[in-house]
Amino acid sequence: MNRPVVAGVDGSPSSLAAADQAAATAVARSRPLLLVHGYLHPLGYGVPLNPYDLGVPAPTEEAEKMLERVAGNLAGRHPGLRVAVRQVAGGPGATLVAESRRAELVVVGSRGGGGFAGLLLGSVGGQLAQHGHCPVLVVRPAEQPIPVAGPVLVGVDGSEAAAYAVELAADEAARRDAELVLVHVHAPPAAAAPEVAAEAGTAERAEAGTAERAEAAELLGAAAERVRAAQPGLRVTQRPVVAASPEAALREASGEASLVVVGSRGRGGFAGLLLGSVSQALVQHAHCPVLIAHRPEPADD
Repeated sequence: MNRPVVAGVDGSPSSLAAADQAAATAVARSRPLLLVHGYLHPLGYGVPLNPYDLGVPAPTEEAEKMLERVAGNLAGRHPGLRVAVRQVAGGPGATLVAESRRAELVVVGSRGGGGFAGLLLGSVGGQLAQHGHCPVLVVRPAEQPIPVAGPVLVGVDGSEAAAYAVELAADEAARRDAELVLVHVHAPPAAAAPEVAAEAGTAERAEAGTAERAEAAELLGAAAERVRAAQPGLRVTQRPVVAASPEAALREASGEASLVVVGSRGRGGFAGLLLGSVSQALVQHAHCPVLIAHRPEPADD
C-alpha cells in the first residue's frame, strides 16, 4: 500500500512549516502528500444551524481555497511532489488520528489556529501522542535556527518501543547523511540512608553508580550493534548521560540536533515517555523537530 505522508493544515505559520517539511519528506520517500483540514461547525461539532437539519456540515469554500493555495505553493517548491487535499468534518485530533491509520507519517506544527488551534498544547496533542497509528513528526516553531546538519538524537532504554525508535532514527540519519547519537539517561545514585555510616554510604553510592554505568553501556552497545548491522556505513555515537531530570537532559541535548526521536512508551530513564512529563517537555520545548515512534498498524480497508 502506497501510504501517504499526511500534514494537518489550518493556514497558520506553524502548520505551513509542517506542510513544507511534509512535502520534502514525501518527495524523499517517493510518497504522495495529503493535506488535511479538520473543521468544526460554527456552533460546535455536530450541532446544525437549523435544528431540523441533521446533515453533516459541508466543507467551507474558504478552507478549500486555502488548501489549494498551499498545495500549489508546495508543488512549485518541491519538484515531483504528488499532492492532494481533503477537508474532514470533525475535530482536529480525531481527524489526524483517523488519518494516521492509513499514513506513512503524520506531520503537524507545534502550534495551530482555526481547525487545529492549540495543537500539541492541549487535548489534540494528547490524542496524537497517545493514539497515533503511525510515526508522528512535530515541527517546532521557527523561533531559532535548527542545525540542519546536526545529528539525529534518539533515546535508548531497552524497551521494545525504544528499539523501534532507534530503527526509525537510524533510517532518518541515513537519509540525511547525518550522525546518529544514541542517548541513555539515568539518575545519579541515591544518597545513603541517614543512619548508615558515611563510609558505607559512599561505598553504596559507588556500587550503584558502577551498576548504572554498566547497564547504560550494555543498552547503548546493544543498540549500536543492531544499527551497525542494519546500516553499516552510518556514523553512530553512544552517549550515556547522568542527570536528575530526563526532561531537562533531553531538552538540552536537542539543541544540537536536527531531529530527536522518542519511543511511544518507555522504562528506566525514559519511564512514562509520552504518558507524562518527559513527553510533554520534549513535544513542547525541544529545540528541534520531534519524531514520536508509533509503530504503523495495518490500515483499515
